[in-house]
Amino acid sequence: MLFAGCSIAHKTTTPVVSKLRLIHKYIVPHNLPFNGTTIGGLSGIDYDTAQQVYYLICDDRSEKQSARFYTAQLTTDSVRFTGVTSLRMPDGNVYPATKNMAPDPEAMRYNPHTGHLIWSSEGERIVDKDTILKDPAVYEISKDGRFLDSFAIPSRFHMQATAAGPRRNGTFEGLGFTPDGRYMFVNLEEPRYEDGPRAGFTDTTAYIRILKYDLQSRKPVAQYAYKLDPVAQHPVPADKFYINGISDILVLSAYRLLIIERSFSTGIKDCTIRLFVASLDKATDVSDINSLQEVKTFTPVSKKQLFNFESLHTYIDNIEGMTFGPRLPNGHRSMIFVADNNFSAQEETQFYLFEVE
Repeated sequence: MLFAGCSIAHKTTTPVVSKLRLIHKYIVPHNLPFNGTTIGGLSGIDYDTAQQVYYLICDDRSEKQSARFYTAQLTTDSVRFTGVTSLRMPDGNVYPATKNMAPDPEAMRYNPHTGHLIWSSEGERIVDKDTILKDPAVYEISKDGRFLDSFAIPSRFHMQATAAGPRRNGTFEGLGFTPDGRYMFVNLEEPRYEDGPRAGFTDTTAYIRILKYDLQSRKPVAQYAYKLDPVAQHPVPADKFYINGISDILVLSAYRLLIIERSFSTGIKDCTIRLFVASLDKATDVSDINSLQEVKTFTPVSKKQLFNFESLHTYIDNIEGMTFGPRLPNGHRSMIFVADNNFSAQEETQFYLFEVE
């Protein structure tokens, strides 16, 4: 079991999160070998309550080893990897490392209502003499990695050779299900070109889209606009890379989400990680609006900051995944966050275990 004395939460319970208290921080050794693979690039995490196992997707684009996900168990002071499974294409083969075929895995959730896993790929957009346009995608697979089905992706989320559609590395970064298994939400990490600029350093007009899917039909039924906060810090030097975007979502209900905004600036070691509670109750369905920059007559998702990782006063790396874990011995929920080290020796694969109060 994950924690001694823990209990299993009911699948359809609507979680309530008002406060987080850190219990433990774990660091996985760099390039830890496991069953012929290299552990790193962990960009999504989810928990199977019945089997008491965590699923962790790796964002290796089949460069080190074939695209894959891991299973693991956590105790209050350790992480133990228990298995690794290759993601497979519809033809049954593992994904090759070629840029026009390799996925960019980012999010994974276990659906307790079907026993299947759903994962997202950001696709690829390279515009040069050897242009590669690979659309973002959401796939349903079995627990042994076999392809089962895919979800319909609206055309405005297809990659374009012109400055239109999604940005490279700014597409389907997070996903999650409503507790009743009826809906799935998928978010872009950054704005589409038509929806406005990337997040800047002052009051931003950067809107990303959150897609709502009917899980039975696998088709989108709504889209919502979410306004990003500004980038937390200026890069050093000033002309280098910076970003603020949504790195994951956790669905509380059909109208409430937990959202991670992850801000990074070159030359600044720590990422700024802020957790928000977002409400879709009054948000406009923007499915029929092509440009959120040109059309202003919509109501975006409302949000309120719940937690800033800066308050932990420890090195915070590139947190890209979160999930509820089992209940703690005191009956409170646990919550786990994971950081993607990008397979870099200068970054860390971190796990954070919290008590939800």
